[in-house]
Amino acid sequence: MSDDSAGTAARAPSPEDRHASWLELFFDLVAVAGVAQIAHLLHGTPGPADVGLYALLFLAFWTAWICFTLYADVADAGTHTRTVLVAMFGMAVMAAAVPGVHEGNDQSSRVFALAYVLTRVVANRAWQHRRQVLVDWPAAQMSLGVTPWIVSLWVHDPARHWLWALGVVLDLYVTFAVSAREIVEHQAAHERRERREGRRPGRVRAGSLSFARSQTEHLSERLGLFIIIVLGEGVAQVIEAAADVEWERKLYGFSVAAFALLTAVWALSFRHGYAGVPHLAAGVLPTRAALPLHCFVAGCLAALAAALGAAVGHLETLPNATRWLLCSALSGYFLLSALARPGRAERAGRADGAHRPLLYVSLPCCALPLLLAGFGARLATVTTVWLLVLVVLWPIVYERRLTRGSGG
Repeated sequence: MSDDSAGTAARAPSPEDRHASWLELFFDLVAVAGVAQIAHLLHGTPGPADVGLYALLFLAFWTAWICFTLYADVADAGTHTRTVLVAMFGMAVMAAAVPGVHEGNDQSSRVFALAYVLTRVVANRAWQHRRQVLVDWPAAQMSLGVTPWIVSLWVHDPARHWLWALGVVLDLYVTFAVSAREIVEHQAAHERRERREGRRPGRVRAGSLSFARSQTEHLSERLGLFIIIVLGEGVAQVIEAAADVEWERKLYGFSVAAFALLTAVWALSFRHGYAGVPHLAAGVLPTRAALPLHCFVAGCLAALAAALGAAVGHLETLPNATRWLLCSALSGYFLLSALARPGRAERAGRADGAHRPLLYVSLPCCALPLLLAGFGARLATVTTVWLLVLVVLWPIVYERRLTRGSGG
């Protein structure tokens, strides 16, 4: 990566040889701070309002992160270091404002919204300078979803949060409903209107715009790194919580169970998945569909990590809110992985693959954690976690048996 004043590198590495740069890894470290701060919203005994705010802030933070992840993925050696550093600072401000947003502090909420808006504006300008339209994620360079966030600067809670949710929904709408060609046509119509009104056309002319697509292998590495960060945050939360309680036999058992659960999730996400999404195969889903899937999987795992950290303080039995959070996060993780499984089965050439794994694996793995949440109030905390470990191990065992049965 190069600095603005230093120009860009003369030769970019081939897609096969390219890996995350030091700048990209530095940028991903901000994700550690952001995920940690947002996950803390679920500590204690979170209610529905806490879970809703967590989901909203996580979606906003992930959206800001993916905008610049895609920018660096496409720009490669042409990435401007200053642009990425400004984005890092904006995301750091967002992370720092999260506790105040949770407490209902009006100033913190405005700071969070303003940092998000400025970060998205920087992303938009970065694509304008490149004169490219991103086919895989048009929301990265369109301001429709940012508009409600701007309006929210003059609104108070809870209306402000509803405006933020509207902005996230508009971004998803742009992603799935607007094509890159429509963006170019809109830009051309805007410039024609400016000429008719006698105004000077904008800096980026529609005729000079080109289409850009992400580099699949490099992007999958960045997405996988984000999932690793989330799983690492789970380990960090258990360690942080364990440091504040008395070390005893139950804590030892819980620590082993929690580590086994996170390890099993890691194996399922990476050894039996792609880009951190379990049961996803490379090239099966278009990037527009794979990115939201990655976002929601990461959100479920961050909630799982928060629940494990909260469980350390309740080694006898889990409070209802913590148990439901732990089990429903894992159930959501499997529900999302079920969306990726049919394409994996078709690629493997199994005629029954789109139905049998869903029936024998995805359905029980989604249902069993919810049954445990509903009827496991009297179970010891360590027993609950070990049962969830068995749930995660079942699809791994099934996948291995299926592989051996088909000749490896």
